[in-house]
Amino acid sequence: MIKFIKSLEKKVLEGQKINFEHAIKLTLVKEKKDLEQLCNSAKNIQNVLCGKEVDLCTIMNAKSGSCPEDCKFCAQSSHYKTGTEVYDLVSKEEALKLAKENQDEGVNRFSLVTSGKGIIGKDFEKVLDIYKELSKEIKIDLCASLGILDYRQLIRLRETGVTMYHHNLETSKEYYNKICTTHSYEERIDTINAAKKAGMDVCSGGIIGMGETLEDRVKLAFKLNELGVRSIPINVLNPIKGTPLENSKSLSQNEIMKTIAIFRFVNPETFIRLAGGRNKIDEFGKYCFNAGANATITGNYLTTSGNSTINDKKMISSLKLEVRKND
Repeated sequence: MIKFIKSLEKKVLEGQKINFEHAIKLTLVKEKKDLEQLCNSAKNIQNVLCGKEVDLCTIMNAKSGSCPEDCKFCAQSSHYKTGTEVYDLVSKEEALKLAKENQDEGVNRFSLVTSGKGIIGKDFEKVLDIYKELSKEIKIDLCASLGILDYRQLIRLRETGVTMYHHNLETSKEYYNKICTTHSYEERIDTINAAKKAGMDVCSGGIIGMGETLEDRVKLAFKLNELGVRSIPINVLNPIKGTPLENSKSLSQNEIMKTIAIFRFVNPETFIRLAGGRNKIDEFGKYCFNAGANATITGNYLTTSGNSTINDKKMISSLKLEVRKND
């Protein structure tokens, strides 16, 4: 297996793509020495093709709860009783205050995240006003995660200064209906394509540990490659009491590392971003940066706690990596 892994590493570094069968074979890695080689090769691909900079982003839960969608993992769905906080869209002042705090801490990107299928009407107009103010007042990159939007909305969002749109596929097309039934996989893909057409980069990934197979994860990795996404957040399921997935079995550390490494082989020049569920990974995912990860969401997430930006910067430095400098 070590010889096979090295041959794929060489292939990727020479600018070639590995195929689906290659990636599936990598999922069979079990022995410690093979996993170490897989992670080392993924890290080398990352270092050569992406450099040693780590991209930090932070998110603001800008509208919480009362979501009509039935995503089985989500604390904010109105279909489940999770006790999550419910509130309407935050004010311009609240968003600007948090964005400035994160800018001062050296974060590279800031994003508003809203609950619901997609933000519309007066709330959408308010979000545009918030982003216009952020564009004037802060210098870091602006991202947005506002659900399923159409091309016209995304053009208007881009005009406010938003450069990246986040919209997860969550899992493979084949497994998706077991996770969500109130909107389709195709709607998510349409939103991604519309965001690209509107001139934005796309951040899209998924959640692992929802009962999907390693093959489902490989299918997701290849679909994201096909869609040409710039950033791939990998969330580790943090089971929320009250959701259908509350009793899901935790993934092993080795399986998490293996998954991240495979995503790096399939998407060699993309940001592989640690996202939700970092508290489920040893030392908040420190060793994932030795397996192909080169970005992370930092600070507190939507409904679960993350790692502080100060601690993340210390961790990154201890790995002899450096936080990407803002322009």
